[in-house]
Amino acid sequence: MASQTLHDTKKSQARRALRSLAIGIAVPFTLTLTIIILFGSGRKYNQIISKPFWFAPLWFIHLSILGSSFFMGLAAWLVWANGGFQGETDAMSLYIAHVSLSIVWHPLVLVMGAYWLALISCLVNFVTLFLCYLRFRKVNPFAKDLAKPCLAWAAYLCLVSFKLIFI
Repeated sequence: MASQTLHDTKKSQARRALRSLAIGIAVPFTLTLTIIILFGSGRKYNQIISKPFWFAPLWFIHLSILGSSFFMGLAAWLVWANGGFQGETDAMSLYIAHVSLSIVWHPLVLVMGAYWLALISCLVNFVTLFLCYLRFRKVNPFAKDLAKPCLAWAAYLCLVSFKLIFI
């Protein structure tokens, strides 16, 4: 009997953990996907004739932003699962700021053509992401490693935004 209740307890804990993982990944991923669907046509981006060779095609930008959202959602969940959002840490507010800033780039660049504002948003997002990386590093080393490609992508978007100002 005791082993049966222990088995049921572990099973319910695993089910809750899986549900929280799905929510932790799905919420930022769905927000990003919604922004891409609403603002991702890229009329302004596609009208730029003299793009440098290192400008990624729009489909790759969409795919990379979704990948970054997935990685950061997983990293945030790993930190949350290890108790890293409890106490007086600012990791949760930094993560929420990162998610908010990361979904702003599409409308600023692809719809409005506000390249200065996109550059400022990208730079603030990069700093926020770097601070997330530092906080996540203290809690879970794998979460830190998941944030590294997101940092590289944010740096690339900063370069694209900077170059768009002068085209």
